[in-house]
Amino acid sequence: MKAISKIITTGIVASAVLVTAANGVRAAAGSGGITGSIQTGLNSAASPYTQGGQTTAGDLPKLVGNLIAQAITLLGAVLLVMLLWGGFLWMTAGGEGEKVKKAKAIIQNAIIGLVIIVAAYAIANFVIAALSNATGGGTGS
Repeated sequence: MKAISKIITTGIVASAVLVTAANGVRAAAGSGGITGSIQTGLNSAASPYTQGGQTTAGDLPKLVGNLIAQAITLLGAVLLVMLLWGGFLWMTAGGEGEKVKKAKAIIQNAIIGLVIIVAAYAIANFVIAALSNATGGGTGS
């Protein structure tokens, strides 16, 4: 049981290192990686539409973009804390089945939360872009 736990833990750590390294390589290459693309999308949604120094109808997309950026930042921090807590519980379980089960459940719920956050971002980004295009405030992307 301990050997399987060590193999799974090593696999998770190795996967995290590889994903982080790949994101770093993409960022160094100029694409900004996943974080850069999310930030670019949020910045474009939050950017004000100004004409002659006066703010136009872009106030609502700016507000919504800022709210989404703040919510995703907060949820990302909560996700990180949950993953760290689940990993800590797993590493300190000492092979006790109940503690390992609890730690796995925390990590699994955190990953499900991550999927929900990414899906919510994608849906919100799509809706904001569609509304912006429908009202003539968008550029078509």
